[in-house]
Amino acid sequence: MQSSIQLPGSNILFNISLTSSSVLQIVKESQQQHGLRHGDFQRYRYLLLILMDAERAWSYAMQLKQEANTEPRKRFHLLSRLRKAVKHAEELERLCESNRVDAKTKLEAQAYTAYLTGMLRFERQEWKAAMEAFNKCKTIYEKLASAFTDEQAILYNQRVEEISPNIRYCAYNIGDQSAISELMQMRLRSGGTEGLLAEKLESLITQTRAKQAATMSEVEWRGRTVPVKIDKVRIFLLGMADTEAAIAQAEEEETKERLFESLLSECRDAIQAVREELKPDQKQREHSSEVDSGKVTNIQYLHSYLTYIKLSTAIKRNESMAKALQKALLQQQQPEEDGKRTARPQDLIRLYDIILQNLAELPQLPGLEEDKGYLKEIGIKTLVYKAYRCFFIAQSYVLVKKWSEALVLYDRVLKYANEVQAQAGTYKNSLKELPDVQELITQVNAEKYSLQAAAILDAGDNHEIESPSQVKDGKPLSERFETFCLDPSLVSKQASLVHFPPEFQPIPCKPLFFDLALNHVTLPPLEDKVEQKAKSGLTGYIKGIFGFRS
Repeated sequence: MQSSIQLPGSNILFNISLTSSSVLQIVKESQQQHGLRHGDFQRYRYLLLILMDAERAWSYAMQLKQEANTEPRKRFHLLSRLRKAVKHAEELERLCESNRVDAKTKLEAQAYTAYLTGMLRFERQEWKAAMEAFNKCKTIYEKLASAFTDEQAILYNQRVEEISPNIRYCAYNIGDQSAISELMQMRLRSGGTEGLLAEKLESLITQTRAKQAATMSEVEWRGRTVPVKIDKVRIFLLGMADTEAAIAQAEEEETKERLFESLLSECRDAIQAVREELKPDQKQREHSSEVDSGKVTNIQYLHSYLTYIKLSTAIKRNESMAKALQKALLQQQQPEEDGKRTARPQDLIRLYDIILQNLAELPQLPGLEEDKGYLKEIGIKTLVYKAYRCFFIAQSYVLVKKWSEALVLYDRVLKYANEVQAQAGTYKNSLKELPDVQELITQVNAEKYSLQAAAILDAGDNHEIESPSQVKDGKPLSERFETFCLDPSLVSKQASLVHFPPEFQPIPCKPLFFDLALNHVTLPPLEDKVEQKAKSGLTGYIKGIFGFRS
């Protein structure tokens, strides 16, 4: 909930967010930390007051910067608050010149002042002064980081990484044209910048790519040149090389995955832009005389090219994830930790299933149906990933001790791998990025020997020489009460206690009786009784009531 207040003697209204805060608790905790516990009322750290004033002015400036995107007038207030923050920082630096302050605090105060000064100059677009301030801040933090332990140096190094893009941006605006490429790489590696530089860098990169896109008129793929007239597609194709370079340089898997997702998102946007251009093109083809010619238009071929990039990027992303899972499987020598799921071969099987699905879509792209070289490459790639998928299926069978199934799958892996080596031939240059098949063959041969040894050992454990007391004749427990033998199955879920269902046994049949004499019996006549009953009438009824019977 918000409310507005007006300060006395001022026409400015302030919106105040009503929040809940334990004032007494905050006061008491601060007093306990700063001297009241020992009765030392002058122990309070005065430097922290000025530092908090500077941080308060800086944080307000950052809030105003967000609001200035929609309300440009607040930019003046933003610069005012930054000047206030610099003023407090300079006061802090002056106080730290005292002999009571150690050298580390003096250096940190100087770096803090230089940082806020650089931010103010940056907002005022005084590039040279801003770069000098940021360089001073960077130098001090680098020296502090080298003077302390690794744990303490992390914070200093983070601040150095934070201001490095600002320095390169200032250098670009001064006239260093090489800084733009470094800024792009920094942005891609770090996943985007924050603070003052974020919006400016995004705008700069967009403008630079737009200028480069203006000179890009066509693209060549698979021996065919097609014009590129859509700006979004031009910008995507120009930025794709930078993103791929950043992926190659990335060391952490999370960074790679984020870059892959960014590239796929941009590719989908470009494909959507091409689809919108395809709709009127298809209507024109329906009314033209070239409907039956079967030739793919330039815009359709460009759509196929972008779809190829999307599917190929998805394959590379899944392959990168598969490599990370393979490393995890190799390093996994201990049982699962509580609440943490470890890597399994089934996870890799799923990734290779997705890769094979993407490969199955590639031959169906319009305009490539008659490209035999292209289809041959896709066929070889399919064999490679089938081999790896089959290998990890075999690994999953090994985990459950299904030796025969795993051995058959290992032979299938060798079959796929040998087919790849036989068919590669002139396509080796285009297949360099694929996983090494020869390494897989070596690994499979080693796994086969290990599997055979494990199968023999397992068979030995299951067929130990049994003593006479362990020999069973297959009878259930109900039929061998008089004979002692050790039967482990009695404590399992498949204990043989009785024959169930019970076997059929012969029993005497129940005799059947047929009443055939009735057909030969002569019944006595009943006419006399029928007539007597008929004559009785009312008289008989009355006699019956009073109990008179004849």
